[in-house]
Amino acid sequence: MSIATPVAIEPPARRTSPWPVFWVASVAAFLVSLDSTMLYAAFGALRAGFPQATAADMSWVLNAYTVVYAAMLIPAGGLADTHGRKRVFLFGVTLFIAASAACGLAGSVGWLIAARVLQAVGAALLTPASLSIVLAAFPQEKRALTVSLWGAVAGFAAAVGPSLGSLVVETVGWPWAFFINLPIGALSLWRGAALLGESAPGGPRRRVDGVGMTLLIVAVGAVALAIVELESPTWTASELAVVAATGALAGAAFIAWAARARDPLVDLGLFRHATFRAANAATLSFGIAFAMMFFAFFFYMGTVWHYSQAQAGLAIAPGPLTVIPVAIVTGRLAGRHGHRPFLVGGALLYAAAGLWFLLVPGTEPAYLRDWLRQVGAVIGVALTVMLLGQGGLQRHDFGAVYGLHIGLALLTALLCLFVNTRPAAPAARPG
Repeated sequence: MSIATPVAIEPPARRTSPWPVFWVASVAAFLVSLDSTMLYAAFGALRAGFPQATAADMSWVLNAYTVVYAAMLIPAGGLADTHGRKRVFLFGVTLFIAASAACGLAGSVGWLIAARVLQAVGAALLTPASLSIVLAAFPQEKRALTVSLWGAVAGFAAAVGPSLGSLVVETVGWPWAFFINLPIGALSLWRGAALLGESAPGGPRRRVDGVGMTLLIVAVGAVALAIVELESPTWTASELAVVAATGALAGAAFIAWAARARDPLVDLGLFRHATFRAANAATLSFGIAFAMMFFAFFFYMGTVWHYSQAQAGLAIAPGPLTVIPVAIVTGRLAGRHGHRPFLVGGALLYAAAGLWFLLVPGTEPAYLRDWLRQVGAVIGVALTVMLLGQGGLQRHDFGAVYGLHIGLALLTALLCLFVNTRPAAPAARPG
């Protein structure tokens, strides 16, 4: 996940320790990342729990969440800036845990997908608000380290998610992949209500661009539907062509609307800034690679090396766990020496790891020799993605810029994720 650090966020008024605020806000971000990565491990159990549903139907348990989460991130950051970060954060946490309970109680695929949509809205509301709260609690000189630590919390969740998800699914069933969110979310909600202070409005209140949001969701959702159902016997080629064309037209209409709307969902003027364009392009490319990498790793372990769910989760864990120390060290060094060497070095390391996974691992399990080098790939991710956008736009409405930065990258990168959730056989190699 890409993170942008603002320059003009007001420092905290009180001289109290900011760390309790950091942990309260980070627990909620941990929750969102944990939920997402746990479902990678629980996806097979979910399919078995709804035997009447097709693989394409079940893919929307992930896809619907991702479409709505990415689209909602864009306005959610602005809502946190203009309506109060604490208010939006607590509402997002409440909605997320309520929707998690609904997911665990789902008796049909339709119910589960609808609950996942609500869960995505809650996640989108709390994520930019969480980081804004954390950054506002720390002085300017500590924000690079703070951003890295906040990202490390999400990295830790990504590390424990697959193995924890496998354990939960195998012992108490797939509903507990959602029910586990309830005590964690309740803790963040309870402590957040007591510890967090409300922020002053960061700018004039903006209306939520419902037209733009609808067009964006239709555009991405239609293209995703065409990809997911490409090999489905229930859709003809002409029908899928119409669906894909609808998505393309909705995308063009979204751009035209954003260019003329009074308060557009996406401020196209941001793209006049070279730094913003470059950060989004880099985040996009890494988002595509990371989205495909996580699913490919998990399915390769299970379908090619025939690891159990628990074994696959544990095998993947060392890579994300590496994010934590790397993020801490990188945050300190980048603040002293600049971001460029870490961004370039991390990108090259990640590319080299991708070549390794393309060319080396075979059908015979050789974890220590062939696969533990995933740590190198994740170090590349940590060095690159956590620093993308830092030192970017000089704006007070950080939440809006952050939500736009990540949301736009997710909306395009998730199309590659849909390819991985199609009901086709996984590739023989993870590359």
